[in-house]
Amino acid sequence: MTRDTPARSTFILTLDCPNRPGIVAGISTRLFELGANIADAQQYDDTGQDRFFMRVVFDIAAADGLAGRLEAEIGALAAQFAMRWTLSDTARPARVLLLVSKFDHCLVDLLYRWRIGELAIAPVGIVSNHPRTLHADVDFHGIPFHHLPVTPQTRAAQEEEIWQLVQSTGTELVVLARYMQILSDGLARKLAGRCINIHHSFLPGFKGARPYHQAFERGVKLIGATAHYVTGDLDEGPIIEQDVERISHADTPEDLIRKGRDIERRVLARAVRIHVERRALPNGRKTVVFGH
Repeated sequence: MTRDTPARSTFILTLDCPNRPGIVAGISTRLFELGANIADAQQYDDTGQDRFFMRVVFDIAAADGLAGRLEAEIGALAAQFAMRWTLSDTARPARVLLLVSKFDHCLVDLLYRWRIGELAIAPVGIVSNHPRTLHADVDFHGIPFHHLPVTPQTRAAQEEEIWQLVQSTGTELVVLARYMQILSDGLARKLAGRCINIHHSFLPGFKGARPYHQAFERGVKLIGATAHYVTGDLDEGPIIEQDVERISHADTPEDLIRKGRDIERRVLARAVRIHVERRALPNGRKTVVFGH
């Protein structure tokens, strides 16, 4: 870009709506009329549900009040097609609250990827039910740390503190980076579609506690990890990303845990990236995940 080239802003539009003719034409025409250039567009027809999904990346001449004008124009089109939609400015990283318990390998990996610019996130806080001394070797890079211990008797009050943090920091995504506490139905509903958990198992198998030990007892040949959106149903939220690794009869439960840590951090990082790039669209109990 030269000094005389007008600055341009890049946005991501995602939408889903009942399937009908004219949706793609309506979107592309409206963006053309606004002076936008479509850089990438992906779509999916769920024929079983008769529902249409789309993700569009476009750039447009930067201007004061641009986001508001785009929202008004796209909102009018959305009403015509009964769309659920989001519009994101790629220049603004997602505000993320990170929750962790004893195991911090996923947290450390996310912080590293954020620090080198691989993840477009802005960490606004780290919450743990354990004291900061447990993570004394981890550099939090000045991110505020909140020790919020929890017991069965104090769970409601502790979750209210988490919710207050979400609101006060403008959190857009909560990441359970091996946060080994089950969120209540109430908090899960408040965070619907914006809370990601990493489960140290290839769901739907081996749900709940000690999944690697469960896998060892069954003599599995593959272990894996699953990143999913949190719902009130334990470990049954819409899946965003998964991965596996082959093991053998010679592997002990400790070997499975060691290998599993590497899978967990990779899968969670990919899921966070998918979410902040608006590539995961909810579809009932499933997700539509557009290409990398």
